[in-house]
Amino acid sequence: MACQYPHMGSTIFRIVANGVALWVASLIVPGIAFGESASTTTTVITIGAVGLVFGALNAVLKPILFVLSLPALILTLGLFTFVLNAIMLAITSWAASALGLAFAVQHFWWDAIFGALIISVVSTMLNLIAPDDSRD
Repeated sequence: MACQYPHMGSTIFRIVANGVALWVASLIVPGIAFGESASTTTTVITIGAVGLVFGALNAVLKPILFVLSLPALILTLGLFTFVLNAIMLAITSWAASALGLAFAVQHFWWDAIFGALIISVVSTMLNLIAPDDSRD
């Protein structure tokens, strides 16, 4: 019997991967932090929710920003991608704050840039083990 939602496992994995990548960045970069909560459960739920927000923003907003920044991407031979990823991280911080989630990026330049680099590396490593939707 085929699963009614064949891509659901992949979607959940990507949300978890985003959350893990954001959590690792918060451990390494002092200017990226999840709120100081009393319980581990609250922290895990916050990480998952911020991972969902980050994934949704990357799915909707990043392609638009990519097209708008195409001249800068070409001029810098793709290095502007780091700035674009940092912008996405800063927008995620703003959106999380607006939604009442305890996640913050203190400074754009170094915190968001380093955080985006770490998130890219961790996400790439986690996506190597991601379920492959092309087999469905």
